[in-house]
Amino acid sequence: MSNKILIVEDDPNLLEALKYNVRKEGHDTVTAIDGVQAIEVARANKPDLIVLDIMLPKMSGFEVCRTLRKEMAVPILMLTARDDEIDKVAGLDLGADDYMTKPFSMRELLARIRAMLRRVEIQTAIPETPLRFGDIEVDIGHHVITRAGSALNLTPKEFDLLTFLARNKGLVFSRDQLLEKVWGYDYSGDTRTIDVHIRWLREKIEDNPEEPKRLITVRGVGYKLEG
Repeated sequence: MSNKILIVEDDPNLLEALKYNVRKEGHDTVTAIDGVQAIEVARANKPDLIVLDIMLPKMSGFEVCRTLRKEMAVPILMLTARDDEIDKVAGLDLGADDYMTKPFSMRELLARIRAMLRRVEIQTAIPETPLRFGDIEVDIGHHVITRAGSALNLTPKEFDLLTFLARNKGLVFSRDQLLEKVWGYDYSGDTRTIDVHIRWLREKIEDNPEEPKRLITVRGVGYKLEG
């Protein structure tokens, strides 16, 4: 199945290499070379996935991610030129679903893209009875999670994580298990990714994120969902 992928990269050589390899995978591509253009192209084309460089002219990838995340739930794979934890956590905090550090393996990048698209396809293809805990309802078929009747603005990965925990309410999962089950076996990031997403989810589903009653930390083990 062909998907439309937006590639945002200001290095012309890398942009051409990314376009070539993504098209070889059977996908359509649209491109942008700066942050302002990235937002315009995304709004006009509604891509199925975005590959987004952080260091861009006119507007950084961080700002692009922050802006687009408010408007669309498209998966975002960020590219960073530095193996810097601050960049990675900042990207995740803004709603990116994954990140890769330059220089990277094109084969691995394509595998990440396949995995991200596969998870979206699975979510939209299988209708399920909505899951409920407290005043939270997870409507998997319509890809909507509400709290007290109001839709929550979740990133795709937040949706995936909360849905997985809701399906397995009361069970404890380690960070490694959550990476495998939610991010996929081919994900090569570290477990701090889980902590970032747990913290962000708590801000949206807990009355007091500092004293969570739903998304519980089991010390020395991992996390579970109660309610």
